[in-house]
Amino acid sequence: QAQLLESGGGAVKAGGSLRLSCGTSGSISEFSKMGWYRQAAGKERELVADIDNLSRRNYASFVKGRFFISNDGMKRWFLQMNNLEPGDTAEYYCYLRGTMWLNSQPTVGDHWGPGTQVTVSP
Repeated sequence: QAQLLESGGGAVKAGGSLRLSCGTSGSISEFSKMGWYRQAAGKERELVADIDNLSRRNYASFVKGRFFISNDGMKRWFLQMNNLEPGDTAEYYCYLRGTMWLNSQPTVGDHWGPGTQVTVSP
């Protein structure tokens, strides 16, 4: 079945920037939400930002205007992260609620990427 895959993680110093990207090994025919979650060590996974099929964006309160979510239609979506803080250190997961296709086979529901690590040093 089609899978999601993130890229763009890495290690930066506080105040730096990273841009995460998410794409699929197949294609997306419809979605209600696509977005980004994160999970820090010892903590639960939490929403960072998402965008719906009407292009309405939703951000967690801790983003504080530092991050921006965007998408390229139903092909890829991105998380631009600026002014990163050590507290942003986590595994970041892209997420899709929708239908993905691979080899004429649909997969409907919630989809997650394997995650990409973001590490922010003081």
